[in-house]
Amino acid sequence: MKRAIRWALNHIPRSWLQRMAGWVVPIMGLAYVGRGRHCPICGTRRRKFLPYGYVTSREDALCPGCLSLERHRAIWLYITQRSDLLERHPRLLHIAPEVSLRNKLRRSYTGENYITADLESPLADMHFDVQHIPLDDRSFDVVICNHLFEHVADDRRAMRELYRIMRQGGWGIMTVPEDRSRATTFEDDTITDPKERTALFGQYDHRRIYGCDYDDRLREAGFRVERIACGDMLSLEERRLYAVGNDDIVVVYKD
Repeated sequence: MKRAIRWALNHIPRSWLQRMAGWVVPIMGLAYVGRGRHCPICGTRRRKFLPYGYVTSREDALCPGCLSLERHRAIWLYITQRSDLLERHPRLLHIAPEVSLRNKLRRSYTGENYITADLESPLADMHFDVQHIPLDDRSFDVVICNHLFEHVADDRRAMRELYRIMRQGGWGIMTVPEDRSRATTFEDDTITDPKERTALFGQYDHRRIYGCDYDDRLREAGFRVERIACGDMLSLEERRLYAVGNDDIVVVYKD
């Protein structure tokens, strides 16, 4: 199972994976029938979730029901427990929409208050480069943009663009893959070989691996930054049940 998923991630184009995963992964999930894990997004119960990872497979990662990963489940729990997003329905821009979160948000929202965007994903409503967003200043109240900045050439410009289109008093969730043992972000634009990028950055289409200075980059763009540890939001038993991992949720504000 681990080898099959890892091979698919590294060899099948992302757009194809997005189309295939909805029927392939649920079939694979039949091997994990049980009740030890519970997805808070779709309600799926399994004895554990599927492994997932481009280089090293993480156990208990991929929900076979809605395709959520650890960070998606943690973000959904933050949205439902710590925000009024689903009650107020503010104008929301969802960049690089994850299928699990997109499906839940789409069912909650009506009209044009929820917009999804990506460079090429067939799941998105709009297609554009986040470094050059064709949207008006201060046009959204909330922005969700997760695991995207590590892909773009100029991440600082992308951050400034998201700050520009966010309204005063707005907020967002902007997580990235991080190595908190690093003081600074490691990036090298001369590295273009997919295999070398995978070895250094953890994925063939990543351009950097963020260190402890990630928050500083967001602040440079204008945001106020708050980190929410899953341990502060959930009990140890809840973290095990939902399999949310150990990554922080990075929440930004435009004061």
